[in-house]
Amino acid sequence: MSVKLSSYVWDGCASAGMKLTSVAIMARLADFSNDEGVCWPSIETIARQLGAGESTVRTAIGKLEQDGWLTRQQRRSGNRNAPNIYRLNVAKLRKSALSHESDSDPSKSDASESSKKQEFHPPESGGDPSVTSKQEPSLKSKTPCQVAGQPDPEVILTEQARDVLTHLNQTTGSRFTTNKTSLEHIRARLREDFTVEELNLVIDYKSEEWRGTEQEQYIRPKTLFIPTNFAGYLQRASNWDKAGRPQRVNGKWLKQDSFSANHTPNYHIPAGFRGA
Repeated sequence: MSVKLSSYVWDGCASAGMKLTSVAIMARLADFSNDEGVCWPSIETIARQLGAGESTVRTAIGKLEQDGWLTRQQRRSGNRNAPNIYRLNVAKLRKSALSHESDSDPSKSDASESSKKQEFHPPESGGDPSVTSKQEPSLKSKTPCQVAGQPDPEVILTEQARDVLTHLNQTTGSRFTTNKTSLEHIRARLREDFTVEELNLVIDYKSEEWRGTEQEQYIRPKTLFIPTNFAGYLQRASNWDKAGRPQRVNGKWLKQDSFSANHTPNYHIPAGFRGA
């Protein structure tokens, strides 16, 4: 978390007339960033923490990039997408924040001018001329606060696992809690570079396949994300997704050409027509 960037965001973005949603997104990115403005939270995490829709977050980030407040870089891990890398425009944020500060508090500029002209020197020790220090000794001995660098990967991993568990509960109507047992099966697959989207796809596929069957009771993190079966689940889920996500009725998948498959054409030529 960068305290400096958070301060710039709240002072600068708001004064620039930015919409509240965009200010909140910038503030959340600043919380994840180091002092250079670099971070990589997922869209799902930002949307969940702000209580906003994912499409709203994507649109707002696109506008922020267009206006020059940030840049983003897409990442891939093998054949899978990974969260974007965001780089906040620190120079623009600083300029906007400092401009707002000088405009809103004229006393600071007045003090600066008086210092230059040497017209005002406030006494620091009851007017004692022997005291010439310009700063209290206690301030010199203070050690500046250490700002955290890169976000903790385990924290990011846990946030992503929470997003997957939320999707499972919403899809199946379950109430799995964010305990260590439930999250660890999800985190294990994320550590293997599978994405949040891929885990959610497996949830969607197995929910459709097992709904209304005895297997429905096994739609849970321990079963869905078991290491020996997950790769196979994902492959079948990807094929199901490419086929348009057909429904499963009475133990059979409904296909787009189900009507033509069940309909036998009649090739009999009525009497009176050529070839009869």
